[in-house]
Amino acid sequence: MTKKTLVIGASTNPNSYSNVAIQRLVANQHEVIALGKKEGEVSGVKILTSKKIVKDIDTVTLYLNKKNQVEYYDYLVELKPQRVLFNPGAENEELEKLLVKNNIAFERACTLVLLGIGAY
Repeated sequence: MTKKTLVIGASTNPNSYSNVAIQRLVANQHEVIALGKKEGEVSGVKILTSKKIVKDIDTVTLYLNKKNQVEYYDYLVELKPQRVLFNPGAENEELEKLLVKNNIAFERACTLVLLGIGAY
């Protein structure tokens, strides 16, 4: 089953975890939307630099530290994804509480590991 996924913190840097995640999501045939600070492209996925409302997002996977997530709080609530993944280094109790309040599931989990073990 494919899951429409929004990667927040997307980067064209091939050494960044967000870049590797985009590549692996695409390789696993998930529809990917990427949002980052700089325009670019990874595995045929254009990196957007503005928050656009995308319908039917299953998973948002975060590659931003807690401080850089604040500007996305309202956006995440408005998107109403099925779940939000907090990758290592992205943990944020304040955002977790906001997600719970808005009935949005979250996991503290690594996207790459979930894909690797077939549990994405």
